[in-house]
Parts: sequence; structure tokens; C-alpha cells
Amino acid sequence: MSLKTIHTLTEEAILLLKSLIATPSFSSEEENTAKLIEAWFNNNSISFKRENNNIWAFNKHFAEGKPTLLLNSHHDTVKPNQAYTLDPFEAIEQDGKLFGLGSNDAGGCLVSLIATFTFFYEAENLPYNIVMVASAEEESSGPNGLNSVLKHLPEPDCAIVGEPTEMQLAIAEKGLLVLDVTVTGTPGHAAHPNDDMAIYNTLKVIEWFRDYSFEKVSDVLGPVKMTVTQINAGKQHNVVPAECNLVVDVRVNDCYTNLEVLETIKSGIENGKVTVKPRSLHLNSSSIAKEHALVQAGIALGRTTYGSPTLSDQSVLSCQSLKLGPGLSLRSHSADEFIYINEIKEGVELYIKILSQFLNYTTKTASEATLKQQ
Repeated sequence: MSLKTIHTLTEEAILLLKSLIATPSFSSEEENTAKLIEAWFNNNSISFKRENNNIWAFNKHFAEGKPTLLLNSHHDTVKPNQAYTLDPFEAIEQDGKLFGLGSNDAGGCLVSLIATFTFFYEAENLPYNIVMVASAEEESSGPNGLNSVLKHLPEPDCAIVGEPTEMQLAIAEKGLLVLDVTVTGTPGHAAHPNDDMAIYNTLKVIEWFRDYSFEKVSDVLGPVKMTVTQINAGKQHNVVPAECNLVVDVRVNDCYTNLEVLETIKSGIENGKVTVKPRSLHLNSSSIAKEHALVQAGIALGRTTYGSPTLSDQSVLSCQSLKLGPGLSLRSHSADEFIYINEIKEGVELYIKILSQFLNYTTKTASEATLKQQ
């Protein structure tokens, strides 16, 4: 167990978050925030490894043959919303809030998990090995993110992925399928009759996406949701274009794989004039059984379970995973993004309590005394 108290670890985590906010870290440009995370590990005498802008560390008494618990959150951000009124790279503390780009998504989660990992780093005889990964390129689903690190790690048996959930238990997450749909027709002059115009042919395709319902509805995630989000056709007012292009956002529940959903869509609309191409198939839905000890540990502490509609790095994991973290998802990517300081304090405390129960952490004279300081 860390020689530092939870209070000290939390205060240091808040200082780390302020430094992360002040350091731009757009996806694939996280070099400098990676250095800040390296400094934390160095200052706490924790051995770590780095590849590209991903940093990971194992608990001090890692033992071959034990199952592995993965703790993960990301340190990249999206670009600032244009409606910002504050400096997105200035960590402003006001009225109990900490403002700044990435404060809520997912800086608060990241520093809380790093503090939690540090708390358990030196603990002996744990039933699980623990690995902490501070990952890059989550916001862009890039090739050099968590997915690129997994080959260096033992296969995780379960994971906590830090995303803002108000410290409630997101036990399932919808997958993502982005489709490029091309609808063709007969090009020509707008002044002449034409019964085969690509744009008009597209209307039926849009109606299909609007009206089709997948049969299986998840108890946790609800139905598969399909949304046409982009449409593009034509270059001149008097020219009938040869094709019309759509982009469709598909949120897949845990009743289907992305491939199954893709095959259903293709069979429903593909013909000689309509083609469907997925941008990727690897961002599948994810879940963890409500009976899993991680979930039960959270429930015992008064946490509730739900299904998350948003995507995270859970999508690249093959193990059961729980999305859990301080902050509110609705603040993510918003102007003047913020997280409450108390949310971070609660996050560290609850992460440690949940892991203590999950790991049956029994060094009571040390761990319980430290928890009581809260």
C-alpha cells in the first residue's frame, strides 16, 4: 500500500489534472501530457513503460499466473468547442469547479485512477495483478491508442475504464459502426426528365434507416440506433449528380456484433444502385455481468447500474469491462468544460473502496485507517 494517505494522493491528483489541462494534448499530439504522467510515476518510485504516447505500469508485486485487472483512462482531448468563453488551456478553479479542456473527459477519471493505482502499487499478496494504462488517441479511435498497447500486457481478466459516469456503474456500452452509403442514379441536365436521380433514390434509403427496427432489444442498452448524420451530392444547380453519399452512425447494443448488424443493413438496402461500406468493424459493444464481483462491490457501496450510449476504449477490449469515473458525460466536449473538485475526491475514495472489496484487501490496520481519514 502507498505510504501516502488518500487525502495526499487526491490533492496531488488534482494538481496533476491542473497541469494536464494547461498542456494541449489533442489526439496523436499527447507527447507533453505523457511527460507529466511519467513524472508522477517517477515521483512515486513506480516503474513504467512507454510506447508512443501510451504509458503503463504494473503493481510492484506482479506475479505470473495471477489474473489481471486493467485500469485505463485516456489523456488525449478533442479540440475546444468554438463556444468556449474561457481559456480551454487554463485550469480555473471557481465555485468548487475546475474548468479546462479535458477536465471532465477524461482528466478527472485519469488522475483518480492513477492515484488509486498508486495507493495499491506496493500492496502484497493481492489476488489480482493490477496494470494501469494512461492511453492516447481515444478520442480519434487512432491506431496508437490502447489497442496498440494490449499486445504488451497479459490478457486482462476484467477492466475498469475511466470515463465520466458520476461514479455510477456503466455495465454495458454500445458499439459503433460508421457506414459510408453510396446511392447512384442517372446523371444529366436538370432541365430534362429523369426518373432515376441519385438524390431521389436516396430518399428511400434514408427512410429505411429511419424506420427499420432490429428485433433484439437489450435490457441494459435498449435498441440498436441508426442515424443518418451526413449527406452530400451535386456540384452545380443545373447538373443532376451521378451519386449521392450518406454517412450513417449506428450504435450497436450487446445483442449483436457489428458484423451481424452490417449484414442486416446490407441485405435490407444494397442493390445495383446502393452500396454500403463500413469504416471499421472493431468498435463492438462491451459489457460486464451484473453478478461480477467488481459490479457487486460498487452496488454494495450504493452505486447504481446502467447502460452507456457513448463509446470508449472498452470497445477494443475482449474482457469484461466496467465504465466508471467521476464527472458527468453530458459535459464532455462542451464549451467551458469542468469537473467539480469534490467529484475527484469522491472518485478516488470510491475507486479505492470498490477495489479494496473486489481484491479482498485485508491489510485492515493500514487500509481502513487510511479510508477513515476521508
